[in-house]
Amino acid sequence: MLPKIGQMLYIQPHAATNDGGAPSMLRSRVTDADDRFLYVDIPIDEQTRRLHRTEPGDELKLTYFTSEGVKHQFAARVHSIRRDSISQLVIPKPDPDQISREQRRSFLRVEAQLEIAVRLGEKMRFTALTDDVGGGGVSFRCDRKWPITPNMKANCWLLLNYKSGTVSHAQFEGEIVRIVPVEPHHNLVMMRFQDIQDTDQQKIIRYCFEKQLERRKD
Repeated sequence: MLPKIGQMLYIQPHAATNDGGAPSMLRSRVTDADDRFLYVDIPIDEQTRRLHRTEPGDELKLTYFTSEGVKHQFAARVHSIRRDSISQLVIPKPDPDQISREQRRSFLRVEAQLEIAVRLGEKMRFTALTDDVGGGGVSFRCDRKWPITPNMKANCWLLLNYKSGTVSHAQFEGEIVRIVPVEPHHNLVMMRFQDIQDTDQQKIIRYCFEKQLERRKD
């Protein structure tokens, strides 16, 4: 499956994957497509928050995730730069056999202590810290006093802190899958996304992908 218009892309320049240094993490988005090419925004370096200088002939490794959590990757050379009102990279469309694809549906999942606001019903609200987060769900620890049961629905707001210093929020409705008591007086609540906008899901995937690259650096 080729990336769709509006699809978020995570890009590594070829040099960053072969020089033994810290991997660069660039982010872009597909803005247009035709029979031969994908057109993508000039990528942003997540660390410097600046546009990454990219030239025709540069080799890139592009990663994207479907809404079901299937990871896709392909390599490409920048064909040219399209200069309209906003400059765009022109990337040749890969053949289907050039796209590597995970055989199972699985989102990136990383350990992370992020603040999450949880609303149960109309009146009951509390905040907690996540244990891990991923594109398909989260887990968090909360006080046992909160009447949470499996299969319950909850509306949540997740605070995402990116390496660049920017902060974003993701909103979703989650379904409680499992509850495990942990000491001293808390529960570990495992939740999967029941209803989440694609833009909010991509924010979470972006955070996880960034954390995965940080681990590789370490």
